[in-house]
Amino acid sequence: MTVRIASTELAAFVANLFHACGVPVDDAEATARGLVEADLAGIHSHGVMLSEMYVERLLAGSVTARADPRVVSDRGACIVLDAGHALGIVTGEAAMARATDRARALGVGIVAVRHGFHFGTAGRFAQAAARADCIGITLCNTRPLMPAPGGAERVVGNNPVAIAVPTDDGIPILLDMATSEAAMGKIRVAAREGRPIPASWATDATGTPTTDAAAAIEGMLLPSAGPKGFGLALAIDLMCGLLSGGAIGGEVRPLYGDRAEPYDCSHLFLAIDLGHFGDPATLRRRAADVARQVREGRRAPGTERLFTPGEPEWRHAAARDGVVDLADSVAAGLLDTASTLEITPPSALRTQQRNRA
Repeated sequence: MTVRIASTELAAFVANLFHACGVPVDDAEATARGLVEADLAGIHSHGVMLSEMYVERLLAGSVTARADPRVVSDRGACIVLDAGHALGIVTGEAAMARATDRARALGVGIVAVRHGFHFGTAGRFAQAAARADCIGITLCNTRPLMPAPGGAERVVGNNPVAIAVPTDDGIPILLDMATSEAAMGKIRVAAREGRPIPASWATDATGTPTTDAAAAIEGMLLPSAGPKGFGLALAIDLMCGLLSGGAIGGEVRPLYGDRAEPYDCSHLFLAIDLGHFGDPATLRRRAADVARQVREGRRAPGTERLFTPGEPEWRHAAARDGVVDLADSVAAGLLDTASTLEITPPSALRTQQRNRA
C-alpha cells in the first residue's frame, strides 16, 4: 500500500518538520526539496524516509540546525570548508556553488568538506554544476560497510560518486552510484517493507550472502564488481578524507547509530568549466550526440529501449507529474515525527492516520 501526495505539499510539510527543530526556513525548504526530488526520481532510499532520522539527530544535537560553513583554507582553485555538522544538502549546495564559481574563473574548482552530514543524492550537486556549463563531480565517504576482497570485516564505506556532463538535448547525462552492489538505504527500505533482497547485495554478520534485509543491515554490503568496486570505494574515501582534513574510514560514525554522536563524513565537490576547454555550445552538442548514439543503438533480444546514465530516474520524475507515492511505512514514520513535533500533517497523511486508528 502507498500514500499518494503532491510533491509540493510533501516538501512543505517536511520543511515544517525541520523548521520546528530550529532549522532556518530557507535551509529547511532546501533540505526538504532535495529529499522529495529523490522520491520523485524513484530513489526512495534517499527520499523523505530520511526525515525521521534527520529530525532525531537535530533534536539530539548531532546535526547543527543553523548552517554556517567555515572556510578553513582558500588557495586558488582549492577550498576547504568545515560544515560544522549542519544538514548536508544545505552545505553541499553551498560547496558546489563555490566550486562552480571558482571553475568559471580558473577552469576548475575543488571544494573539500570536513565535518559533513548526509547530503541525500550525490547526483543532485553534480547536476547543479552541469546546469552551469561545468562537468560536475561529487564524492562522499561513509562509515565502513564493505569488506576487502576475501575479507570478513567492514573496512571501507560504499562511498558514492556522481558525475554529470552538460548536454543540449534536455536529458541529463548523470552517473550516480554507490560503490556497493546496492545502497544501504535500499536495504533499509526493503527491511521496512518486509521484502527480501537479492543475494548479491550483502552478507549477514558471518559473511554469508543473504536475502534477509534485516540480517544484511547487521552484516556487510558487497562491493560492485568485486575488487573494482572495493578499489574505487577506497580511493574515494582517501580523496574525501585526506583533502578535507576530515574523517576517513572508521572515523565516520554510523548514520543510524547513536543519534547524539555526529556522523562526521567528508565530501568532495569538483566543477570543470567547459568554457576553458572549448565552446560550451559545441561541447554540449557533442555530448548529446554521443548520448543519442547510445539510446538509438542496436538492442539485444528482449530489450525495449536503451538508456544513458541518469535517464531512467529523469524519466521517472517526469512521469510522476509532481506526485509522490509513499510507502505506508514511510508515511507512518512521518506521522510519528509530526506528532512528536506537534506539526499538523497534510490531508493525504491525515487520511492514513485515520485508517491506522
